[in-house]
Amino acid sequence: MGAERETVIEALDLTVDAHAHTGFAAGRDSVGVVVSAADRAGLTALTFADQVGPDTTWLPAYADAVRRAQLRTEMTLRVAAEVEVVQPDGWLAWPADLGPLEAVSVAVSRLPLASGLLAPRDVRVMLSSGELTAEQVAEALILATVRGLERASRYAPTQLARPLSLLAQVGMDDAAITADMVEALAAACRESGTIVEVSEAWRCPSARVVALLRAARVTLVPASDARYAAEVGQWQYLRRV
Repeated sequence: MGAERETVIEALDLTVDAHAHTGFAAGRDSVGVVVSAADRAGLTALTFADQVGPDTTWLPAYADAVRRAQLRTEMTLRVAAEVEVVQPDGWLAWPADLGPLEAVSVAVSRLPLASGLLAPRDVRVMLSSGELTAEQVAEALILATVRGLERASRYAPTQLARPLSLLAQVGMDDAAITADMVEALAAACRESGTIVEVSEAWRCPSARVVALLRAARVTLVPASDARYAAEVGQWQYLRRV
């Protein structure tokens, strides 16, 4: 496994950051400040992927800010957005207008079940009470992720944000994700052309899942998921995963 992990890390281009936030949503700094920090970090490419939803109205201004910043840097800047899967069939919380987006970063931060969308705290309670099993949570998470990627890829190039991070939030080990589940996820990524983010901020996916995805010929990219400009292009987890 040690040699396998080393191969995975060597394959990642750490001059690329596939997911950064700004003050438009979950971040704290302006597009210009983030770009300056990325330049200092020696990056060659940076994707902005702020969180959006049905009430988001600022996408045109967001895209304009990135395009203006592009005039002041040799880095390749890309306009994306993080969109949440909110139903078991993979439906996403789309903004009204996808026009400015060059890519969609698909996230599953709550568990979509037929009975509703469960926050991590609710999932923990249901696991403790026996209303849900770890296997059911894992299966529902994989299914929602796969279907979300299939839907999102119809509209824009897709990438998968903080893969399987919900497991840690509900107190589960990713051992609940079997090799067959990872292969189902990998197949969906290959078919949809999805690239998978290896998230610095969320410390996911695990080294085991990274190795399985790599073996399944899935494209992996470094993603800081930075909220602050100083975090862009800074790698610790990725170097030791």
